[in-house]
Amino acid sequence: MSNKSRICVAEDHTILRAGICSLLASNALLEVVDQVGDGLELIESVKKHCPDLVIMDISMPRMRGLEAIQQIKARYPEIKILVLTMHDTEEYIQAALQAGALGYILKDSTHEELMLAISTVLKGKTYLSPDVSGKVLQGYLEGKQQKNQTNTAWDTLTNREREILKLIAEGGKNKEIADVLHMSVKTVETHRTNLMKKLDAHSATELTVYAMERGLVNNRGLVNNRGLVNNNGSARLLV
Repeated sequence: MSNKSRICVAEDHTILRAGICSLLASNALLEVVDQVGDGLELIESVKKHCPDLVIMDISMPRMRGLEAIQQIKARYPEIKILVLTMHDTEEYIQAALQAGALGYILKDSTHEELMLAISTVLKGKTYLSPDVSGKVLQGYLEGKQQKNQTNTAWDTLTNREREILKLIAEGGKNKEIADVLHMSVKTVETHRTNLMKKLDAHSATELTVYAMERGLVNNRGLVNNRGLVNNNGSARLLV
C-alpha cells in the first residue's frame, strides 16, 4: 500500500488549481486524488475519494467554502482541511477555524510555506501563516471576540441565507437556486425577502454589491440578467 497522503484540491480558478496540483505532484509523499472547481463538487469528491487532506478556497461557486467545511467535518471528522485563500480578514479566519479547518494560509504564500502548512495539518496540528496569526492576535487584543459587541447586519444572517445570497449574486434565479439547494421555490422567495429586509436592500443588484463587499463572490465584474457590477464595487442596471 502507498504511504502517500491523499489530497483533494478545491479551487475555482483553473490555472491556479493546476499550479497547486503541479506543486503537490513534485512531492513524493503526496498524491492528488482529485481536483474540483466548486463547493458541491468538493462534497461529492470527498464522499468518493475520502482524502486525508482537503486544500480549498473559501470563495467558490454554488456552495460557500465555509459551508463545505462544516459539512465535510460533520460527515468525515478525520479529514484534515487547509484553507488557501486571498481573504486575510480576521472575520474569515475565525469563521474557517470555527467551521473545522486546521490550517489557514494566503495565496501569496511561498511554495515552502504551503508544504510546511500541509505537513503540519496532516499531523493534526494547527497552522496559520504569520500574517494570518497576526490578524487573529490583533482581533483578540482589540476585544473583537466579546459577546456583548453590537451585531452587524451580516451577523444576523443564517448560514442558509448567506448561501442563498451568494447564489443570487452569481445570477441565480429562484428556480435555479431551489434546484441547487433542494428546496421549494417558495422557500427561496422567503429567504430572498428576509435578506432584503435584514440588509436593507431594495433590489438584486444591491444584494450582489453587498455579497461582493463581503467576499462571497469575486470582485472582478459580474454580468447577469439584472445588471453589471463593476470592479470598483459599484453597480448599474442594464437597460
